[in-house]
Amino acid sequence: MKLILGLGNPGAKYEHTRHNAGFDALEQTAAFFQTVLKKRCFCKYAFAKVPGGILVKPLTYMNASGNIIKHFRKYNIDPCDIMVVCDNMDLAAGGLRVRQGGGNGGQKGLNSIEEALGSSDWIRLFIGTGRPAEGVQVVDHVLSVETDPVKKEALQKAIADASEAVRDFLGGQTVAQLQSKYNRKGIL
Repeated sequence: MKLILGLGNPGAKYEHTRHNAGFDALEQTAAFFQTVLKKRCFCKYAFAKVPGGILVKPLTYMNASGNIIKHFRKYNIDPCDIMVVCDNMDLAAGGLRVRQGGGNGGQKGLNSIEEALGSSDWIRLFIGTGRPAEGVQVVDHVLSVETDPVKKEALQKAIADASEAVRDFLGGQTVAQLQSKYNRKGIL
């Protein structure tokens, strides 16, 4: 069994922002399997069982995403069978990167997950959102919706492809196969 965490922030204020790319990819994955992510455990997370694993959206805000891990320890899932889907502003808009292990790049949600697991062997699926324009604060960039039509289309395609990569991972494809098929630079 595999565990897929899509990172983002709960609430209408954050819907479809760059920082919620992980949420959006999991919503598309759930829709593919004709299911919905249902809120559980006093609304601390939303999840759905799908063929091959469990989709989870932590509803604790991005920076506390690791708090959800304890709810899934009963499944004894190996860290190598955990995939975390999230935004990455160091990847150009529309880029995708699959990577196993490594650091958290300063991303507090990933840091929270690493602390909760006591391991960094899990798989990351990064969706490129690009860096903020000059003079725009990082927090304002990640917590806003992409408005540039070309970048918006590239981001939407990357989210759809991330959903497909999640399905391939659930279906048994290896990290190397996912990297070969999905890793790409973004448009800008």
